[in-house]
Amino acid sequence: MASANFVKTGRKIIAIGRNYSEHAKELGNAVPTSPFFFLKPPSSYITNGQSIEIPTGCEVHHELELAVIIGKNGRDIQANEADDYISGYALALDMTARDLQEQAKKAGRPWSAAKGYDTFTPIGDFIPKEYISDHDNVDLLLQIDGVTKQQGNTRDMIFSVPTLIENVSSIMRLEEGDVILTGTPKGVGPVYPGETITCELAFGGKTLSQLRFSVIDRPKPNSSLASAK
Repeated sequence: MASANFVKTGRKIIAIGRNYSEHAKELGNAVPTSPFFFLKPPSSYITNGQSIEIPTGCEVHHELELAVIIGKNGRDIQANEADDYISGYALALDMTARDLQEQAKKAGRPWSAAKGYDTFTPIGDFIPKEYISDHDNVDLLLQIDGVTKQQGNTRDMIFSVPTLIENVSSIMRLEEGDVILTGTPKGVGPVYPGETITCELAFGGKTLSQLRFSVIDRPKPNSSLASAK
C-alpha cells in the first residue's frame, strides 16, 4: 500500500484547528461552529527518534494529534463514505511557534511560518486502519521528561473524522498519502532545548505507537554559505 509510505509520498498535511473545545478555551479562542484548517509542508516531517529544532527566539509549543492517512484520491466525499478513503492512522505532533502565530493573528496574516519550520511535524509509523475500529475512541498521551502534559481521547473532538474528510474534500481534492491532523486536546505548552518529548497512542487498552523526540536548538546557518548570499 503506497499510503503506508506517506512521509515520503504524501503531498499535503492538512491541520484542523481548534477541534477540542477545551484546547480552544485554553488559548482564549472561540469554539468553532464549523471545521477550519491550515496547511503544513511535508518538508516539516520528522520520524521517531529524530530531533525537534527550536528556532532562535521562538516560543514553541507541543500539540499532540491523531493523524488520519488518506488511502485513495477523492473529492466531495460524503461523511458516510469517508472511512473508505482512510488507509490508516499515525500519532503526530503539530509543533507551533506560538509567539509567531500570535503576531500573525493580530496582523491578520497567515500562520504558515509559525507552523511550517523544518522538524515541526514529528510523526510515527503507519498504523493500518484495521487496528483502530473506532476513530472516536483513541487515547493520546504526551509527556515531557516523564511529566504528563497532554492526555485526551478523540471522543472529545468537536468534529468527527468523517466530518473532517467531508469538509476538506469539498474544498480540495484529497490524494493518497495526504495526512489530516485532527486537532489537539488541552494541555499544550512550551518545549525547550534539552528536554525529551515522549508520546503514546492507544486503542482498546493496547498501545499502538510510542514516540520519542529530543528537543534541540535549531542549528545556525553555515557561515560560509550565509556570507556568499
